[in-house]
Amino acid sequence: MSRNDPSSLTTQADNITNGIKTTDNVVLNKEAISLTESNLNTVFNSIKPNIDFKKGGLGHSPKFPMPSFWDFLMHYYSISNDSDVLEAVTSTLDNMASGGIYDHIGGGFSRYSTDENWHVPHFEKMLYDNAQLVSLYTHAWQLTKNSHYKSIVYETLEFIENEMTSSEGGFYSSLDADSDGEEGKYYVWTKKEVESILGDEAPLLIDYFNITDTGNWEDGKNILYKKLINDEFSKKFNIEPDEIQNKIAESREILMKVRSKRVKPGLDDKILTSWNALMLRGYVDAYRAFGENKFLKKALENADFLTKNAIGKNNDITRNYKNRKSSVPGMLDDYAFTISAFVDLYQATFDEKWLYKAYELAEYTIQHFFDTSTGMFYYTPDSNSDLIARKMEISDNVIPSSNSEMANNLFLLGNYFNNETLIQRAKQMFNNVYSNIDNNVFYHANWAILGIHFIKPLYEVAIVGSDWDNIRKTLDKNYLPDAIFLGGKDEGTLNLLENKLVSGQTTIYVCIDKACKIPVTDAEKALKQIK
Repeated sequence: MSRNDPSSLTTQADNITNGIKTTDNVVLNKEAISLTESNLNTVFNSIKPNIDFKKGGLGHSPKFPMPSFWDFLMHYYSISNDSDVLEAVTSTLDNMASGGIYDHIGGGFSRYSTDENWHVPHFEKMLYDNAQLVSLYTHAWQLTKNSHYKSIVYETLEFIENEMTSSEGGFYSSLDADSDGEEGKYYVWTKKEVESILGDEAPLLIDYFNITDTGNWEDGKNILYKKLINDEFSKKFNIEPDEIQNKIAESREILMKVRSKRVKPGLDDKILTSWNALMLRGYVDAYRAFGENKFLKKALENADFLTKNAIGKNNDITRNYKNRKSSVPGMLDDYAFTISAFVDLYQATFDEKWLYKAYELAEYTIQHFFDTSTGMFYYTPDSNSDLIARKMEISDNVIPSSNSEMANNLFLLGNYFNNETLIQRAKQMFNNVYSNIDNNVFYHANWAILGIHFIKPLYEVAIVGSDWDNIRKTLDKNYLPDAIFLGGKDEGTLNLLENKLVSGQTTIYVCIDKACKIPVTDAEKALKQIK
């Protein structure tokens, strides 16, 4: 190669460009995949040796929450009834909620744990983590009815409301790890501080949160992490377990007031569409499980905020909102998570505008992101076609990949609107990545959730009549990952609801592939038909 041979430079540039384009390329898989429960058993057994059943998570540090993986395992447990699967989930959730990665004073989770015990966090708090963990702990409560999981959801949402919510209804991106030039300074305590603040009530909290004279972290400072209450602990303080919780709650409130006077961590006040959609979904999930109206109110405020500030008249989405200005064209994750949030919001309210908006956004996404040669979606829209390469996001990580989320969206919307084309597109996307699930389900968990829908039939639960909301609330207290809900006080406009209204009563139809079981009027009878 020389100045006299410019063609060699052109050839090399072409080779580099082609190399970039082929990196992470997805190949259209024309073979029909027949996923079975046996396949999933094999997938779980392959990763089982890597799960830390005692401390939760995978058996190495650092440990990230990875919500989509534990959500997948819960879904898998619903068809396998394998006690090891449930233990993997509950051990992880219990240890995260008791460890230092969780803020026991103000609520909410840090980004990850630097050690295998979930003790020492990287103190940064991300919206996307807390959004997904609200959903995860909500689903775990629906499955196990563990009251601690419910408390974690309520405390985390209180943190989101207090620290991460704008006056316009958007959610901020993150809180820094540092404050006053020191990582974690806002969150840690010395034993003397706690004793001077709480007085006679200090010994209980000191023991409960493993606070020591020399500090359980560094420089005499303590990261709060929780002891499980047992008989020995109760006897030591001569207090019943319920009373211990009450006293701890009172002490937490006092410490929170003191902590709020410290220099706070820096706030990243960008409002990102994709992360907001995840948080919107967290609020919806919490509302559906617990029936707390304030959660629905926050969800609707955020949905209205996104509709006003992030979604254009032609269904184009912007990615970022700051200082009352929207900017940056949306990427695939902005569309994918907004669609899934609106589908969930429909299931909580039976307000069809959210379902139709999700469908319109999906149509826009297909038009501007879809690649017909592979059956997958590019991460960037066709307006960015002048890039050297338009990449495809496939692997699920701390956030599910935009392609796996879109595949799940197409599957659900295809069922809602009786659109077989969308369902087949979802199946093709799954087929394309099936070998990846086999090889490493930990980073393809959201894909695996879609795979379960191809094994276990999806229930279409239609609730039609004036008492629809009470019946939906009763059913939503249960873990029903294979059911979608639709209905309202009348039949609405969806084809699946035609001729289902019975005058003078609220009727529940449990259907599989549009074929319905005997209609019932009692939620418990409907629940038996689903389970």
